[in-house]
Amino acid sequence: MSDIYDLVILGGGPAGLAAGIYGARSRLKTAILQKGKPGGQAATTSDLENYPGFSRGTTGPELMGHMAKHAESFGAEIIQEEVVDLELNGDIKTLKGRSGKEYRAKTVILAPGAEPRTLDIKGEKAFRGKGVSYCATCDADFFEELDVVVVGNGDAAVEEAMYLTKFAETVTIIVIHDEGILDCNKASAELAFANPKIKWVWNSVLHEIKGDGLVESVLIKNIKTGEISEMQTNGVFFFVGTVPKTEILKGKVELNEQGYIITNDVMETSVPGVYAAGDARVKYLRQVITAASDGAIAAVAAEKYLAEEEGFKERVLNVKEPLMVAFWAPQNEDSIGAVSTLEKIASNKEGKVKLVKIDTYRNQRVAQRYDVKIIPSVLFFQNGQLLDRISGVFNEIDIIEKIANVFSET
Repeated sequence: MSDIYDLVILGGGPAGLAAGIYGARSRLKTAILQKGKPGGQAATTSDLENYPGFSRGTTGPELMGHMAKHAESFGAEIIQEEVVDLELNGDIKTLKGRSGKEYRAKTVILAPGAEPRTLDIKGEKAFRGKGVSYCATCDADFFEELDVVVVGNGDAAVEEAMYLTKFAETVTIIVIHDEGILDCNKASAELAFANPKIKWVWNSVLHEIKGDGLVESVLIKNIKTGEISEMQTNGVFFFVGTVPKTEILKGKVELNEQGYIITNDVMETSVPGVYAAGDARVKYLRQVITAASDGAIAAVAAEKYLAEEEGFKERVLNVKEPLMVAFWAPQNEDSIGAVSTLEKIASNKEGKVKLVKIDTYRNQRVAQRYDVKIIPSVLFFQNGQLLDRISGVFNEIDIIEKIANVFSET
């Protein structure tokens, strides 16, 4: 089992690195598989001013470098590897790398990230981080009292444009539709139309971004006349959606219609032992800070999953002898009395029937698996097999009779 990791993390962005920190610090054998250098999309951000603790700001590469070193300091392995396929069902999951190597793990955290949808407009790539942005929350304050252009007219574009007006002198939205027609909801449209800082260019698309080192102007093409006009501006914000990097996860875990991974509050996916974190999952806000938060939660949840699953295997499923497995809760008075009764019976059986106590609060997954809905409940196991059960209030005679029936040779 030495070649099996406790935790393998797909993706080395802020979510994956934070998960690596928490996983390795919990003494889990942890590996982070990252296609290129650690950091993900955050590593391409030249200025990062809203990450807590860096009041004077930092750069994306610098912060991601610190996070990578932090994860490695606790023993996490950061491996440069592109994952091309996964097998996530079963107790041991397998991630297959382009190198041909396979990585086996007891738990997996999926943190492949997402990337802004690009339009491949001339100058878009060249000026990224130099006036071209895909995140108003990240970069709006860099354009205080300056003029910016917004590409897109859906809910996100119009709402982000409204946010930009808190900083910029003017915000010009380029809209492909006829005047007055937007793809956003009516309420947002009305607010935007009423905002004096927002200007509109209708029936048009962005044709080119120009500048000398930084964005200085844009070329705008009218789709009805074909006319191209130049407008001076200091920045261009694209809000035409994001694309989760989850192509290889189709059919592996549950995704929504847009391809984002569906999780619950503790980052569990539809597959037991598999978690997701960061921009690739369904969430409200996609930022470095929320990605790191996701990663921490996912790693803690994975550690608790392992403790619960491996603890139950060791104490119950791998035991050949007859067992009484008591599902109880310290705050439940009936279950406290039931445990006392079971302890007495186990003592009288002199080791022929052993007692295992399971706190349902700490072992909710196991309780759900065995459909334990009533506390107290006693499940009777032998050779890892569930043979019978008693649920609810019981007495000593009930248990002794059940033992005689279930474990006939005991």
